[in-house]
Amino acid sequence: MVERTLVIVKPDAVERNIATRILSMIEASGLRLVSIKSLRLGKEDAMRFYYVHKDKNFFDSLTTYMSSGKVVVGVFEGEDAIARVRKIMGATDPKKAEEGTIRKLYGLDIEKNSIHGSDSVESAKFEISFFFSEFELD
Repeated sequence: MVERTLVIVKPDAVERNIATRILSMIEASGLRLVSIKSLRLGKEDAMRFYYVHKDKNFFDSLTTYMSSGKVVVGVFEGEDAIARVRKIMGATDPKKAEEGTIRKLYGLDIEKNSIHGSDSVESAKFEISFFFSEFELD
């Protein structure tokens, strides 16, 4: 099934100037980049975006980190895009990620793991609409 998924290159990766390397790995898998932008999330924006984690002990740390610097957000499209991007990303903890995955190659730790990707069709719809208007996706 053709899907769209959201990817966020996190502040640690943008700061280290490796955003295009990360995005290129996804493109190399055959997925098509539909739209892309660079921006800085405010703390309240990060809290709204990560609302599903609001009751978790890492919520404050995560939202502080995600609002600490610029991010690059992109929408990719293709057959089974969500699962494919998640496989390319690797496990959340870079120490547990498979060799050759983005997080194994570039992640610093479980929080500064360089990339976020949608985990389901439902979250992809929310996440894409959080950052992009329909006009930006055609």
